Amino acid sequence: MKYLSLVTLLAVSLVPAFAQLASPNTAGVSMGHVHLLVKDVDAQKQFYTMLGGVPVKNGPLEFIQFPGVFIMLRKGEPTAGTVGSRVNHYGFHVKNVADTLARIKSLGFKVEQNNPQQAFVTSPDDVRVELLEDATQSMPIQMHHVHMFVAEPLEVQKWYDNLFGSTPGKRGAFDTANLPGVEIALTKDANPQTPTKGRSFDHVGFDVKDLDAFSKKLEANNLKFDGAIRSIPNVKTRVAFFTDPWGTYIEVTENLAPAI
Repeated sequence: MKYLSLVTLLAVSLVPAFAQLASPNTAGVSMGHVHLLVKDVDAQKQFYTMLGGVPVKNGPLEFIQFPGVFIMLRKGEPTAGTVGSRVNHYGFHVKNVADTLARIKSLGFKVEQNNPQQAFVTSPDDVRVELLEDATQSMPIQMHHVHMFVAEPLEVQKWYDNLFGSTPGKRGAFDTANLPGVEIALTKDANPQTPTKGRSFDHVGFDVKDLDAFSKKLEANNLKFDGAIRSIPNVKTRVAFFTDPWGTYIEVTENLAPAI
């Protein structure tokens, strides 16, 4: 726990270096956060700070900040881990996979390594996290992708392009929908997958410039938020939720990042 406190103190001093999310696309959307439902919040904090995350706050909201994403932790009893749900895993680009694994080795998590430039770590509550090496990037670690398993990747790609203004692409065998701060990677898999809500990866969050305008766009696509847009006390942040047609629970936020 002393190690965690030291990392926290050092990390807070670095917050101004990357306290904001990626700039939004022409549709006003960027990656916002990954929200985990976990049994042991302290164990998760230790894992993510060892990865290089920075604890930050926006009023009552607490995050672990990485370039391009916030990780939010909520204490609870997840029904299961990520494998078997619509979001199989999510991943970071790291400057050096071996160095990253060495930092977290003491935590004793399961590691699957296909090659020196790629590894999967199963973190607490069976959250599968992929590490992909990019030696050219300037930062030690940054958000890279959310990976969904779906029956018809091109259909999902088109849907995210239409609603969020993502750019269609390809990474190896994967079709992708690319947004500022994140790649949505799509694996073709006809097997049934469980919706994410209630799993350890409960939902993914996208930040928008205008939540009211996005609500109208959602309605134009025959969808609606689960409830009314609500404001977070003492900050400018507003949030709302809905589920995509394939079972990925989504939070849409406005002004999620702390003011600096």
